[in-house]
Amino acid sequence: KHKFKSKKDRHYYYWFRRKVFKAYPYAVLASKRLDSVEQRLKSIKSRSKQRQYVRRVQAYVEKELTDQLKEMTKTEGRVLIKLIHRQTGKTAFENIRELRSGWKAFWYNSTANVFNLSLKDKYIPKIENEDYLIEEILQRGYLNDKLEFQQHKLDFNGIEVVENKKGHINVDVYIEKFAKK
Repeated sequence: KHKFKSKKDRHYYYWFRRKVFKAYPYAVLASKRLDSVEQRLKSIKSRSKQRQYVRRVQAYVEKELTDQLKEMTKTEGRVLIKLIHRQTGKTAFENIRELRSGWKAFWYNSTANVFNLSLKDKYIPKIENEDYLIEEILQRGYLNDKLEFQQHKLDFNGIEVVENKKGHINVDVYIEKFAKK
């Protein structure tokens, strides 16, 4: 059970959990799409054909997700940027720079800056309190089967981060449940 110091803390936690639960599926989708795009790009020899393919994929993804992403709040956007880093191992800015260009990444980041967001934000749950809270919410979501588990690509053990900071999650239950995946 979670222990809160005040009613305000409880309300904030559940409000923030809704934001994480809304952003997480998009981060998982981004990770899967990036993996498949990278695999496909390895098989395409011509640089111009690679660019064409990336543009087609981007157009498809934009058509599929633009309306849903436009409905996100700034907080959900900030969480999504951090979760993309968690799931892909690279910041959103680095992903765009690799797939499109540094110029496109610059303009996308400039647009994000209008909303006080940065595509260069990193996910550091051992240091950043908000990132720790995100990780704690994710670990609880995995344990309660409220979120689809996907291995992240950063160099940290999520359960150890949560255990070392607070000690709220039973490690044995986590290991038993996800060691098989």
